[in-house]
Amino acid sequence: MTHRFIHSANLPKPVGPYSPGVGFERLIFVSGQGATDPVTGRLAGTDAASQTLQCLANIRAILQADGSDLQYVLRCGVFLLDMGDFAAMNGVYQRVFGEHRPARTTIQAAALPGSGMRVEIDCIAYRPESSGTVG
Repeated sequence: MTHRFIHSANLPKPVGPYSPGVGFERLIFVSGQGATDPVTGRLAGTDAASQTLQCLANIRAILQADGSDLQYVLRCGVFLLDMGDFAAMNGVYQRVFGEHRPARTTIQAAALPGSGMRVEIDCIAYRPESSGTVG
C-alpha cells in the first residue's frame, strides 16, 4: 500500500514543503487551507466569513481532485486568528456543509501564515467506493 500526493490546478501554490492533500487507500488528509484565491493569488476577503468560504472552496478542490467532495469529510480542524470571528466562520461553515456534520475542533491560533489571514481549515475525508483514484 502506498500513499498518493493530491494536487489541483484549482489551488493556490503551497508556500512550503508540503502537499495540499495526501491520500492513503480511501482516506484523504487535507493540509490546512487558507483563504487564498487561486486565480488572483490574494486573500478572498478581509473578514472571516469570506475567508471561510474560500478555505472550504480550496478544500473542495483538493477532495474533488481525488474523487471525493465535502459530504465525505469526517473531521475538520478550524484555526481562527480571533475567537471573535467564531460566529461568522460558523455561519458559513454550517451553510456550506448543510446537514452533514463532520467532527470539528476550533481553536484560536496566535498567528496564521500570510498577512491578513483570519481562518485556516484542514480536514480528513474519504473517497467513496464508487470513485476511482483520480490523482
